[in-house]
Amino acid sequence: MTAPVALPRPVRVRAHGKINLHLGVGDRHDDGYHALATVFQAVSLPEEVTATAAPGFSIAVSGTADPGSVPLDDRNLAMRAARLLASATGYEGGVHLEVHKSVPVAGGMGGGSADAAAALLACDAVWRTDLPYARLHELAARLGADVPFALQGGIAVGTGRGDVLTPALARGRFDWVLVLSEEGMSTPAVYARLDRHRDEEGLLADDPSPSLDVPPALLQALLSGEPRLLAAELHNDLQVAALRERPDLQTVIDEGLAAGALRGIVSGSGPTVAFLCASPGEAALVRDRLAGGGREALHVHGPVPGARILA
Repeated sequence: MTAPVALPRPVRVRAHGKINLHLGVGDRHDDGYHALATVFQAVSLPEEVTATAAPGFSIAVSGTADPGSVPLDDRNLAMRAARLLASATGYEGGVHLEVHKSVPVAGGMGGGSADAAAALLACDAVWRTDLPYARLHELAARLGADVPFALQGGIAVGTGRGDVLTPALARGRFDWVLVLSEEGMSTPAVYARLDRHRDEEGLLADDPSPSLDVPPALLQALLSGEPRLLAAELHNDLQVAALRERPDLQTVIDEGLAAGALRGIVSGSGPTVAFLCASPGEAALVRDRLAGGGREALHVHGPVPGARILA
């Protein structure tokens, strides 16, 4: 069988960051991972990865205020995605990846996972390896729990480690204001803090957490398209741990509510705080009020698609 010949031109792919509308965390397994039940929503904060066929593997990153915070070697999830695809398909060439970031680094919004999903799709196209979507999803799951959702996008319920996805029905659009932080947070550290908190409180001693059931009311709120109903159902088991690591995030939540948001939650493992708003106009007002108080605030909306090749 003749090996595929790489495209002579670059391929650019866009993927998006996410917000966890619900994040239920079970006990830690022997492999170090936690069972999860989550509801993802992809939001209009894009990552773009451009792949150009090359003899070896290299990566460049732009768009972040601190480029030094993003590794340029095999610690980078996009680079690992490219190498994994090459290994899985037997492709003998390489790729140069250019990553342009908009999602905050270590912000709890899955920016690295979006990069990995975009890199998988871009390399598959530029190398002409033409893997079926199900195989790309399988490779994505090997890279991390959030990568399959970044590939799929929209709104989905995630179980297992968060990588077993079921699309969720939803109507309309939901508007959010994100308050960013200059200092990122380590996801493993926040999970470890949650484990310590539960040990101290005697939680999860025998049974799985009841929070691993995604509330039907949340799914009904999505189907209704009504932000006020959804606001009442937002939940994040990691928030208690994130607030213990960063008590200042509670001040951010209080400021967002005072500015007119319906509800504020820590996004994933933090430190980004996501505020659900009643409408695009209300979100713009909340953003402006928070920015006027010195916060770095962005207005985004969801759901948006998963990783897509750009013309």
